[in-house]
Amino acid sequence: MLDRREMILAGIATAALAAWPAGAWAKGYAVTLSDAEWRKRLSPQQYAVLRKEATERPFSSPLDKEKRKGTFLCAGCAQPLFASATKFDSRTGWPSFYAPLKGAVGTRKDGSLMMARTEVHCARCGGHLGHVFPDGPKPTGLRYCMNGVAMTFRAA
Repeated sequence: MLDRREMILAGIATAALAAWPAGAWAKGYAVTLSDAEWRKRLSPQQYAVLRKEATERPFSSPLDKEKRKGTFLCAGCAQPLFASATKFDSRTGWPSFYAPLKGAVGTRKDGSLMMARTEVHCARCGGHLGHVFPDGPKPTGLRYCMNGVAMTFRAA
């Protein structure tokens, strides 16, 4: 049983975690900008996804239908993330890949929305890209389900 003091401390800790800004863990990356600089550099939708970990509406990104040869880049810092050869149609409404380029992304556990997921972020700027799931095709069996607005495409 919690006493009054423990209840108050637990409430303060919960409030502090709730107030922690999304993306605040993204410190110490090669590309670090102030919040104002990110807002200036990105569109409102890109800012919401890359810096505040929002998710775009499914089937809303033209990159979901992109089929040309080339490279998908981080919309925040232009880091090359995925080769078009690893893209596949997951029928989820988001661009999906079975493998990132070497050293391009990082991951961390994500317990939001009351489920255990693995978040994918850009290794250069820490921008939120999407999530990776263990239900993809061979050869990796992984599905990197990315927000199209978090990326740009450079044709080969």
